Amino acid sequence: MTSDFLPFALPEIGEEEVDAVAEALRSGWITTGPKARQFETDFSEFLGGEVEAIAVNSATAGLHLGLEALGVGPGDEVITTTHTFTATAEIIRYLGAEPVFVDVDAKTLCIDVAAVEAAITPRTKVIIPVHFAGRSADMHALLLIARKYGLRIMEDAAHALPTTCGGQLIGTLGSDVTVFSFYANKTMTTGEGGMLVTRNPEIAKRAKVMRLHGISRDAFDRFTAKTPSWFYEIVAPGFKYNMTDIAAAMGIEQLKKVRFFAEKRAQVAAWYDQSLHDLPLILPPHASPGDMHSWHLYVVQLGQNVSVSRDIFIERMFAQGIGCSVHYIPLHLQPYWRETCRLTPEMFPISQKIYERTVSIPMYSRMTKQDVDRVCAAVKMALN
Repeated sequence: MTSDFLPFALPEIGEEEVDAVAEALRSGWITTGPKARQFETDFSEFLGGEVEAIAVNSATAGLHLGLEALGVGPGDEVITTTHTFTATAEIIRYLGAEPVFVDVDAKTLCIDVAAVEAAITPRTKVIIPVHFAGRSADMHALLLIARKYGLRIMEDAAHALPTTCGGQLIGTLGSDVTVFSFYANKTMTTGEGGMLVTRNPEIAKRAKVMRLHGISRDAFDRFTAKTPSWFYEIVAPGFKYNMTDIAAAMGIEQLKKVRFFAEKRAQVAAWYDQSLHDLPLILPPHASPGDMHSWHLYVVQLGQNVSVSRDIFIERMFAQGIGCSVHYIPLHLQPYWRETCRLTPEMFPISQKIYERTVSIPMYSRMTKQDVDRVCAAVKMALN
């Protein structure tokens, strides 16, 4: 391992974020308060499309709140992809429902639309597509299927800010709920955090109540009122999913830069495309013509004629001081999901094949051309 290690991901945080967090700390209001409200308003305005945004402490929390607000419970089935992080599926279990896993499309690495339709049963209630690596799933086709069968859609958009589909920003389409992530390695970050977005006022109302213990009024309203406002009611057994003002202060500043970050990530992807195109690799799919890819990840697959295994390739990259990852170890290989849902690799041939040969190489907005050149040189060495 070299002493000059190039990590797989790094957040881009400026003095604006530092000052905003310090201001929140000095204000005396550090839990959910005015900064969280402002972040929600700013996020809604960024997306446009007359959506309401609800800040939460993680995308997992947002997904749980969204599915709960859609009325999912025991006996229901929810269709999603095996090629994702476990959070996409675990929230289905939180509600006592059954996850139904399907394969991905080899060209897009997103959920296979035909497989989704084939998996629908009378018990199916919701479809959860995942916008993998920053490229949109085929939302036009999925929305048609949902309308055809009377189903709801919740988009897992953890990778997808500011991705577009059909010229519209993810979060403004015809789905019921969209959830974004602001985890440390995402296209913008609050350290930990997420945002639930919906056009449906009933879903928004339910998510707001369930976000904080099922309380009918949030603390900011009660503690800032000019008349006595101590009374509240518990209307449901809710959760503790609210975002702090400290995180929101950071999010406000990050959101101002998100398009700039996206441009920088697109430049990094273009540099990779140019340097790696003649190597025995399958490069990541781009967005459909006219749409935007957020480039949360840059995922390559080793070609069939490459003799080195994926695992040895990653070891060789690390030996040269280059951090890598794998997105994802599919859920059908994870012990809990494999055993509970009786899943086998043969049920998901595309996801399995991608997994066996896929590597995520460094991708973040702070990368320079020199960083990219170093990664590409290491890739060439690792392949030989």
